[in-house]
Amino acid sequence: MSNELIQALHEIEKERGIPKVALIDAIKAALNTAYKKNFGTAQSVSVEFSDLTGEVKVFSQKKVVPEVQDPRVEIATTEARELYPDCQEEDMVYVEATPANFGRIAAQTAKQVVIQKLREAERSLIYEEFLEREGEIVTGIIQRIEAKTVYITLGRTDGIMLPSDQISGEKYELGQRIKAYIYEVKNTSKGPNIYVSRTNPYFLRRLFELEVPEIYDGVVEIKSIAREAGARSKIAVHSLDERVDSVGACVGPRGLRVQNIVSELGGEKIDIIKYDKDPERYIANALSPAKVLAVYASEEAKMATVVVPDYQLSLAIGKEGQNARLAAKLTSWKVDIKSESQFMEENDIDGQNP
Repeated sequence: MSNELIQALHEIEKERGIPKVALIDAIKAALNTAYKKNFGTAQSVSVEFSDLTGEVKVFSQKKVVPEVQDPRVEIATTEARELYPDCQEEDMVYVEATPANFGRIAAQTAKQVVIQKLREAERSLIYEEFLEREGEIVTGIIQRIEAKTVYITLGRTDGIMLPSDQISGEKYELGQRIKAYIYEVKNTSKGPNIYVSRTNPYFLRRLFELEVPEIYDGVVEIKSIAREAGARSKIAVHSLDERVDSVGACVGPRGLRVQNIVSELGGEKIDIIKYDKDPERYIANALSPAKVLAVYASEEAKMATVVVPDYQLSLAIGKEGQNARLAAKLTSWKVDIKSESQFMEENDIDGQNP
C-alpha cells in the first residue's frame, strides 16, 4: 500500500464521481474483515488506513497489567508507559501489531474493494440512464437467446425480451438488429435489468410518434390503442387542427408512413380509426372495415348494439371475433353486433333499414 493507491483514489473520484471518502471507508471496513479472516478474532484489533499515505497498520487493544499472563491481550505497565506515559494499571491501550505479511493481504483487499466500487458505480449509472429512458424505443443487436428469452445489446448493458414480449411468429437470430420498447427497469444486486417488448401497445404508439410528425408535434393525438401483437391493431386518432386529417396524416403519402410501421411489425395489420366524441359514431368507426348501419348505445351501461348489413356480419365480427374484440377494447364499450335481418326479426321491425 502506498501513495499510488491514494493517487488512484483521487483519479477515480475525479473521473467516475465516486467520493474518495466513501472508497476509504469501504477499504477500512474490508481490511478489518480481512484481518479477522486471516489472523483470527481472539484479540480486539483495529486496522487503520492512512488516507494521506496509504499506509496500513494493525493496532491491538491490550490491558495494562503489572505482570503479563496472556501477551495477546495484556501489556506490562513499564512497556505501556513507553507508549503512553500517563497510562495506569487496568487501562486499555492500543499497541501496533501489524503482521509481517499483512501488507500483501491489505493491497489485495484494497484492490478488490476498488474494483467492486467501480462495478457498483457503473451499475448505478446504467440504472439511472435507462430509468430515464423508460417508455422509449431502443435499437440493439441480439446477442444471445436462452430458454426462449432474447438478450439484446444496448451499449453497456443488455435488454431482456421475455417470451411474452415477443411477437408470435417472429424469428430472432443472433446478430439481428431489432427495435423494442423499454417498459420496465429494475435495479438488482447483480445490476439493472432492462425489460423490453415488441408486443406492448406503447411500442406501437412510439412507432407512430417516430413516423408521423403531426403526432410528434402534438397536432394529432392518439386517443386509444387496441392491439393483438403480430395479428391486428386498431388505433384511434384525433386532430386538434381542422385543417389536418388525422387518419390521412397517419397513413401518409401513398400509405408510406403506416406501411413502414407494418413492415417493422412483420406485417401486422393496422386499422387507423377516426376518434369521435359521439360514442355511436366512434363505435361505428372502430368496427372498420365493416360498414355499420346503426348503433344503439346505452351510456349508463356502456353497452352498444351495432347493426350491420347481413353480408357484412362476418367482416364486422372478424376471424375468431378479433375485429369486434379489438373495437370493444379500443372504445371501452361492450359491443353486440347483429345482422340487419336478425335485428329486425328480434325487434319485430318491418322495412328496409333498422
